[in-house]
Amino acid sequence: MKTVYLDNAATTPLREEVLVAMLESARDNFGNPSSTHSIGRSAKGAIENSRKNIAKNIGCNAQEIVFTASATEATNWILRNSVTQLKVKHIITSRIEHHATLYTVQQLEREFGIEVSYVAILKDGSIDYTHLSQLLSESKNTLVSLMHINNETGVITDIEKVARLTKQVNALFHCDTVQSVGKLELNLAEFPIDFIVASAHKFHGPKGVGFAYIKKGILLRALLFGGEQEKGLRAGTEAVHQIVGMAKALELSYANLASDKEHILGIKNYCWEKIRETFIDAKCNGENTFYTILNIVLPLSESKTAMLLFNLDMKGIAVSRGSACQSGSVKPSHVLSEFLSEQDLLKPSLRISFSHENTKEEIDLFIEALKSV
Repeated sequence: MKTVYLDNAATTPLREEVLVAMLESARDNFGNPSSTHSIGRSAKGAIENSRKNIAKNIGCNAQEIVFTASATEATNWILRNSVTQLKVKHIITSRIEHHATLYTVQQLEREFGIEVSYVAILKDGSIDYTHLSQLLSESKNTLVSLMHINNETGVITDIEKVARLTKQVNALFHCDTVQSVGKLELNLAEFPIDFIVASAHKFHGPKGVGFAYIKKGILLRALLFGGEQEKGLRAGTEAVHQIVGMAKALELSYANLASDKEHILGIKNYCWEKIRETFIDAKCNGENTFYTILNIVLPLSESKTAMLLFNLDMKGIAVSRGSACQSGSVKPSHVLSEFLSEQDLLKPSLRISFSHENTKEEIDLFIEALKSV
């Protein structure tokens, strides 16, 4: 049975070139990067070259990149520091954020009594920019935390517009760019954003490594204490081969961006066309969605919802209902709950997410599996 992987928003397969680069680094750069001898300096050099390459690809200075284990770690660090170090008293976010943001904000609200406001969500799944502007006009010492590409629906937030709104009132802007880094050109020199976070495994790199962008001039307290790694901000011996793999994955993602995007968009459009042919009343959840993600509600009975993913998995089809971090939950998606009708929430929804490795033949297999469920 052929396996069809259509869950690339959860994680992406490792590119072969990335695996080669990681193996070579693990073999050749085995020294401790903090050691002063040549073997240690070689490992340190690999890290700093990776930092420079990542910075070049997203339009910032290498000094503004801090390596972490994940975007979740980076988000926790940035948001907590914003309250404890940068004296933020008010966080504006939305209820459709990844739980890495939502749960961190909720914890900070409980722990420090900060004010938290949630931007309204429109019927198309996007944020209400007018409401955001109103919230910003009413507060001081504020941080806005809004994601670029929603990880469940693929709805795109105009982060340049958000950045302009935040700077009009001197608010900070933290952006979860997990779904866009490596899949969309970013030039952080072009607009005033203070923090972004990314994870390598979302752009065909290894798991267990990510990075934070912290705009020059913003000083945060260390995430971990014990050593001087990452300018004293994150103690612990660096995973050199992971960092090298992440930099290689990002380099390849941007080198192939135009052709990969054209291919993926063609696959997404083909998939939606075939779904509509099979299920005339199928709906797309959200408008103005990113080219890698398609979230649909199927005109099937409620009884089909619980076992849909299981039945597809038995046929070799890997898709999801929403974020992989909550895939075991029987509750409706917290994202879809914000803008779908109660009637549509009871129907089975699927998140189908694509990469350059997917083919039309795989989509045909997926459609046949759906027909038989």
